Amino acid sequence: MNNEAGIDAAEAAERWLNDGRGVTLVTVMSTWGSAPRLPGSQMAVRDDGAFAGSVSAGCIEGAVIEAALTAPTCRRLAYGIADETAWSAGLTCGGRIELLVEPLAGDAAHEAVATWNALRRRGRIAVRAVEPTSGACRIIDIDAETDALAACARDAALRDRCGEISCGGQTWFLTVANPPIDLVIVGAVHIAQALVRMAAPLAYRFRIIDPRPAFATAERFPGVTLTHAYPDEAIAKAPLHARSAVVVLAHDPKIDDPALIAALNSAAFYIGALGSQKTQAARRERLKAEGFGDDDLARLHGPVGLSIGSKTPEEIAVSIIADIIKTQHRA
Repeated sequence: MNNEAGIDAAEAAERWLNDGRGVTLVTVMSTWGSAPRLPGSQMAVRDDGAFAGSVSAGCIEGAVIEAALTAPTCRRLAYGIADETAWSAGLTCGGRIELLVEPLAGDAAHEAVATWNALRRRGRIAVRAVEPTSGACRIIDIDAETDALAACARDAALRDRCGEISCGGQTWFLTVANPPIDLVIVGAVHIAQALVRMAAPLAYRFRIIDPRPAFATAERFPGVTLTHAYPDEAIAKAPLHARSAVVVLAHDPKIDDPALIAALNSAAFYIGALGSQKTQAARRERLKAEGFGDDDLARLHGPVGLSIGSKTPEEIAVSIIADIIKTQHRA
């Protein structure tokens, strides 16, 4: 067996299909117990047993490959993992894992994989919907489709959750492909430096916006995209979207307010602003004068971050990241 370690399963599947090989896609549907791979994790298995991706920490991969090579049609597989082998599988309390095994046969399956990968490469939010019994597959571009299944897919994407749903009398398994969080930090202050460091392991994409060149420097923010325009101008050139989180830290209305106006007029899922309760009250009055109502202002996290008694820049950064994650998952 040859494992293409670190290779995306769907990308490998498309490449192998282009080469005329037989391919089966295996997707984690659900787990019970502590699992190393979340629902939506995938493994592609080629007709000679080569594979890319992973559905566990290794203990069931051999059995999964064998099942993939012999599966004539789409089917579910469930594996119970005993306590004595749980550690090797990453299910530290023992448990069970359920998989969807899909032979990718025919032009429609090939086209669906290619469409799925094309959307992901373009940074679009896309959802792969599979009807587990029949194997029917649909790739949903949530920015372009509006029917009932697309609405369910949009909700799953915004929650960053893969799983089974019922829609229109059918059961579908949704695999969400989201681009990284677009973290837009307005105000290149010391808290912004801590925020970039703290959020780095989450693989966010960072943007720093600050019209003050002395603040937004490559020395202070190595490797981060820096923009020296005012926030409304910068955001107009690179618009916010449903995966954008905006954190306003400049503490200067001339910089903060244009950023908040642009953010409130966008689909950004998180909008936070630094400042005391007094500062927040004054800010809200200014935003009301710009025409924003109570529902609009309810989107504003101010003071920014979870209330955990944070004092230092690093602690404030932790509270902000925690609040972004909480909002992202609608926790």
